[in-house]
This record gives sequence, C-alpha cells and structure tokens, in this order.
Amino acid sequence: MKALMKTVLPAVLGMALAAGAAADAVSVEGRVTADTQQQVYAPIGGMVSDVRVKVGQAVSEGEALLSLQTNKVYAEADGTIRGIFGEPGDAADAVEDRYGAVMYIETDSLYTISASTEYAYSSTETKTIHVGETVYLRASGNQKRTGVGRVTAVSGTKFTAEITQGEFITGEKAYVFRDADYTRTLKLGYGEVTRTAPLAVTAPVVSSNSSTNGTQNTASKQSIVSIAVQDGQKVKRGELLMETLTGEFDGLYMSGADITAPCDGTVASLPYGQGTTLAKNAVAALLYTSESMCVTAEIPEENLRDLHEGDRVQIELSTDETRRYEGTVRMISGVASEDTGAGVTFTAIIDFTPDDAVRYGSTVLVETAE
Repeated sequence: MKALMKTVLPAVLGMALAAGAAADAVSVEGRVTADTQQQVYAPIGGMVSDVRVKVGQAVSEGEALLSLQTNKVYAEADGTIRGIFGEPGDAADAVEDRYGAVMYIETDSLYTISASTEYAYSSTETKTIHVGETVYLRASGNQKRTGVGRVTAVSGTKFTAEITQGEFITGEKAYVFRDADYTRTLKLGYGEVTRTAPLAVTAPVVSSNSSTNGTQNTASKQSIVSIAVQDGQKVKRGELLMETLTGEFDGLYMSGADITAPCDGTVASLPYGQGTTLAKNAVAALLYTSESMCVTAEIPEENLRDLHEGDRVQIELSTDETRRYEGTVRMISGVASEDTGAGVTFTAIIDFTPDDAVRYGSTVLVETAE
C-alpha cells in the first residue's frame, strides 16, 4: 500500500500543478480594420467631373472611381479633315511643335482673293468695304469663271474675301463686284486668287496658377485623350474633333479620363469632390484592399502571458453572435498603447477570413480558442 501511495501521489500532484499553470482564458473587445491602404494616384491632372463611388463602397479592379472633365475641341468651320498627326496619349504641344497642329481642316472655301480698292470704280460707295459683306467675282481672263465670296478682312485699301462658291485657279486674277450682275459702277476692286490655308486644330490653352498666391497664371500642357474624327472625314462647324486633359501621360500611354481602382477593395477615402481640381500623381482615393481586413484588439498587460503571436482565437460579431470566425494572432505590439484610462494595454493584430457580414469598423469579441 505504501508503494502504491508513492506512485499515485506524485501523479495527482503533477496534474494539479499542470492545471494551475494552464493559461487563463482571454476575452477582449476588438474592431475590424485594415492594416494597409492602397493609394490611388491620378495618372494626369484635371477637374473632377463625376465621383462614381462612395466611401465604404466595395469596388473591383478596374472600376472607375472618379472621372475627369476633358477639354473638348470643336471644328471652327465646315470642311474635310486633312492630316491627323496626334494620337491618344501624345503630348499635344509636342505634336504641334513638330507639325504645327494636331490636325488640319481643309475648309469648304478652298480659295481666297486678296484685292485692293485702287482698282474700284471711283465713288465713295465702292471705296468703302465692309467685313462680312457678300461680294461677286469674275475672272479677268475668263469671264465665264465666276464666284461668290465674303469679305473677311479690311485694312486701308486692301481687303480679303473668302470664296464660298465658284471654281478658280490659284494665281488667277479676278474683279470684285458688289452685285451679281457685275455692274461696272459697283466694281469694288481687283486682286489675285490664292489657295486658302488649311485650318490648324490645336489643343486649348488652359491656364493654371503657378505662384503661391495665385496671381501668376501659366499655360498648362495638354495631352490627347481621344480623337473623334478620321483623316478625310467631312465635318461640320461645331462638331467634336478631340478631347484633351491637363498634363502628360506617362510613357505616352493614354489611360483615359477615368481614375480606376488598381485592385479589389473598399473605398476608404475620397479627398476630391466634383468640381475640384487635382494634379497629376495626387492621391485621388484610398482603398482598403480585400486582403487587408483584420481585427485589432487592446490586450491588458496582465493578459500578455496568456496570449501569444501564433495563438488561435475565436472572433464573434457583436451584432450577430451566430457569426463566429477562427483567427490567428499575427502580432502583439512591443510598445504599450496610449493610456486611455483603462490601464496599460498592447495592440494585437489578428488575421481571419471575413465574409459578407463583416464590415470595416464593426466591433467583435475576441476569445482564446479552447
């Protein structure tokens, strides 16, 4: 019997000591948060025309977050597109420096006459020319070659008329009359027919404040976002030709007028609203990435011996006790948190796999796993 007691007593005593040394259960409140944020940079500058999402909204990679207002260029005259030298992504000023314009319009008025009133019928009426008035032309070498024009400029005895009807030959001489009957007493002048220069289409000049007090303005560079026409296409005055944005695209790669999400996630912040202007490389939005969701909890100092990095825990939603998730303690801070009146605590970060019921900012109960 004494031998039996010597065998049993140490075993029971060891079990009691082991039970006493077992870690105490830890139960603390935590909050769902994100340990990293994805910054979304503006690839080019401009004014925000539309905010496509809201803070807290889940977004997918490639989804538009903001849209920038483009600078639109319209045709100034009827004509035909002749030569498109720029492409989406190009810096418009670089194209213009090389070719004189992004594109050209060959206007329907192909010819111009530069004339002088020195050859007009001698009267006060015929010596006075008005910008915008309609005039009638007849070639000096071929009276059957006639046309109609509109005065576009007057300087002293010189005036210029755009020929809107009729076929002439470059370098040909013609008389200009005030009436369609070519009355001698209404002859306004005599001049030479030249080919009308194609109309250069350039990017709009957009000014921006360059000084700290905003008193000095400089022209901002423009990059081509889209070309709305094709070479050889007939266009009408007022028709859209191209769109530009302020700044330069990296590597001439046109990323469009939308600022998009670089990854799946949740919108954390939208610093710019509709009508505000952002510069190239400005942070246009902040996202919580889908992989960054975690739980942070403040662990009281006295519980540090009972919880360690790598420990498994149970996470329970405060709003729904049936929602429980398994988590793993990733890290426990080596520096105490700021004193909030609840004693000394240390921040723990806990990884878990969330579902659709979990929201950023939700409160949870964290308990050590059994």
